[in-house]
Amino acid sequence: LKWAAIEKLPTYNRLRTSLMPALAEDDVYGNQILNKEVDVTKLDGEERQKFIDMVFKVAEQDNERILTKLRNRIDRVGIQLPTVEVRFDHLTVKADCYTGDRSLPSLTNSVRNMGESILGMVGIQLAKKQQLTILKDVSGIVKPSRMSLLLGPPASGKTSLLLALAGKLDKSLDVSGEVTYNGHGLNEFVPIKTSAYISQNDLHVGIMTVKETL
Repeated sequence: LKWAAIEKLPTYNRLRTSLMPALAEDDVYGNQILNKEVDVTKLDGEERQKFIDMVFKVAEQDNERILTKLRNRIDRVGIQLPTVEVRFDHLTVKADCYTGDRSLPSLTNSVRNMGESILGMVGIQLAKKQQLTILKDVSGIVKPSRMSLLLGPPASGKTSLLLALAGKLDKSLDVSGEVTYNGHGLNEFVPIKTSAYISQNDLHVGIMTVKETL
């Protein structure tokens, strides 16, 4: 009856209203937990956590179920979701770094780096750094609704390329070239609202081929 009453509400109110199992002891009738009407935009922290735990009891299964239901609803009403095409043209990334023993992460080098950084603020440069090219004149397109697989040997710049596409490269790097989302540069919008870089989790069998791993 409560749900039937909610369905009769105006569209704006109906979208903000739902039923959730009550948390207070006063809302428990015998062994039955009563549902209460809530405004989903005004849930407190405990209610939000309870909702997440209820919906995603088994993350792998429930996540797919929620996404499938959402996809079916979108297809049923014929809504076409916006897509994003990522282009990178003549992308070059360079870094100034130490070489040889000077690049080792030792206590002595750490102290020297700290001292030289302080002297560098007043324009005194003691040690010369060598410029290392991480990516050189890389161009390509990541088309929407397609899975892209990035392969390469260790230290070939795979992570740097992904970070560049996500707009998360370190500010100390020398970057040239252009990265656009649907023709818009990274300075024209907030990249983290459109894309995200998720670091890898190396839980794989080293002797398996790429095809076997996939």
